[in-house]
Amino acid sequence: MATLQEGDKAPDFTANDQNGKTVSLSDFKGKNVILYFYPKDDTPGCTAEACSFRDNYQSMLGKGFQVIGVSTDTEKSHKKFETKYSLPFPLIADVDKNINEAYGVWVEKNMYGKKYMGTARKTFIIGADGNISKIIEKVDTKNSSQQVLDLLQ
Repeated sequence: MATLQEGDKAPDFTANDQNGKTVSLSDFKGKNVILYFYPKDDTPGCTAEACSFRDNYQSMLGKGFQVIGVSTDTEKSHKKFETKYSLPFPLIADVDKNINEAYGVWVEKNMYGKKYMGTARKTFIIGADGNISKIIEKVDTKNSSQQVLDLLQ
């Protein structure tokens, strides 16, 4: 699949969140969405990123944006993560990796010379028209929400 670019239509998806609720991107038609992909629940970088979005969640809502996190973890894992850190937004369980693949974030990674497949940390800002307005390739986990807010200025 071709790499998504700013201006492209955001691929729609339907999957369950941490509460077993079915969530589709099309549910947010007419709204702005911050769709962020992260590798794993309750790991240092992913926790910092999620807590950054949590801490600035009201600012995001105030600017008309809904936040959605996506990883390949299970609903149960997402529920524990949400509860432990009081996360106020949906965490999508992409266990079959269809959403990761549609957004081009399921990639080969290399750690200590060992190659494996995993989720690339990336944030997509999707406009009310359903098109990708911005893509953050280099996410600063501790300041991820500020990166987004800076782009929204």
